[in-house]
Amino acid sequence: MQKKFLSNLALILVLNLLIKPFAIFGIDATIQNRIGAQEYGLYFSLLNLSFLFNIVMDLGINNYTTKNIAQFPHIAGNYMGKIFSFRLLLFFLYAALTFILALLIGYRGSQIYLLFLLVFNQLLVTIIAYFRSHFGGLHLFKTDALISVLDRFLLILICGGALLFSAAKNQFQVEWYIYIQTICYSLTLFIACILLFQKIGLPKFKFNPVFSLAILKKSYPYAFLIVLMMLYTRTDSIMLERIHENGAYEAGIYAQGFRLLDALFMFGMIFANLLLPIFSKLLLENNSLIPNMLKTARDLLLGGAILGAILCTFHSEFILGLIYTNDVSASVPSFQFLMWSFIGMCITLIYGTLLTANGNLRFLNQISLLGVIVNVVFNAFLIPTFGAAGAAFATLVTQSMIALLQMIYCHVKFSIPFSRFNSLNYVFFIALLLAIPFLIENQNMQFILQLVAGIVGLFLFKFIDLKQLKETFQGKLAENEINGMN
Repeated sequence: MQKKFLSNLALILVLNLLIKPFAIFGIDATIQNRIGAQEYGLYFSLLNLSFLFNIVMDLGINNYTTKNIAQFPHIAGNYMGKIFSFRLLLFFLYAALTFILALLIGYRGSQIYLLFLLVFNQLLVTIIAYFRSHFGGLHLFKTDALISVLDRFLLILICGGALLFSAAKNQFQVEWYIYIQTICYSLTLFIACILLFQKIGLPKFKFNPVFSLAILKKSYPYAFLIVLMMLYTRTDSIMLERIHENGAYEAGIYAQGFRLLDALFMFGMIFANLLLPIFSKLLLENNSLIPNMLKTARDLLLGGAILGAILCTFHSEFILGLIYTNDVSASVPSFQFLMWSFIGMCITLIYGTLLTANGNLRFLNQISLLGVIVNVVFNAFLIPTFGAAGAAFATLVTQSMIALLQMIYCHVKFSIPFSRFNSLNYVFFIALLLAIPFLIENQNMQFILQLVAGIVGLFLFKFIDLKQLKETFQGKLAENEINGMN
């Protein structure tokens, strides 16, 4: 199973490294540079508002589908049509909740029109994600990888052309960006449809109230969990735009730091999406393999996250300056806090995925509810005075708290001992990276040496274990695993 995880991880990482960074920093950041922090800040807050109730269209069905199809692949074609019909009804509930909240907090006119476009895009994204949950459950990771980047690839082609088009050089409207996203999502959905139906056959789309209620009863804990997670990760920009005296601008500079965090989080989600079906199958067939799988995934993701956080702390203005032309210095404090919060996010992606696969939804929901309370309270106190930096600090506190609780609970639940040797590797790795700025004064040399030392340290401290990778791909580890799992 480690062989399957690592080989598919390599493919997905390559595809995402080739496409998503360019889409985020080459397209999205360019648009913000064109339209300015004020207008982009409004778009960013409306985008996050459209995310808040997105789970109403899902209700945990995607995770539930991936987990169960991974364990029972023969059910894939039987109930897809029934669930899909049910989810179309859920869309109208999601849209109603979103627009009611928007009106309550003061959005009007053109703001509501932009929100309408974003809400429709969320419908397309949700259906694509539902199809991808089938690809993941069936262990069609290569197909899932291609679909996961297709919309971004199309965005680069279409939006890149629009940005270069002579009529758009001096003026680019945010509405154009949303229209282009709609086109890209629609084309991606069409291709995903064809690929999935070729695999499982053409489903019969028929709404079945009894079946829908049964699925809802089984999946609602997943839904509640995702709602809570969305609340403590997406309310920052909305609260910024609404309660700070210069809210749209603060949301704009927050978005500049958040964009890199969001890009890194997408890579972290690759691990989670691969691990959920793998953990689900291991829990069913041989949970003795879980500690090694957990350690492999954690060290790969967390080692890179620590290196990124330290680089972004000491060289934040340089890194932001590579992407943006406006308000770079103003974005530095929030950017630094957000980069450190990514470490907590990575821990949550690994341990939270294992707990999700094991069905520990009650615990996950309890600590997520605590996370929402902590996040809202910190934001309410910090945003009026500190703006974007206060919102980012609230994110750091929330993500760190949740990560620590999940990690401790997971090690106790599965009787996984904390390795002193592994912990010392993390300490020495961090110490190595932190020592360089105190020994070297030149900023450029600092950056180069930290980057080189970090990459070497990933191998030296066994975050990337060459011996294990060699054994895995030679099949030595696979021979000791369950027959037929690869």
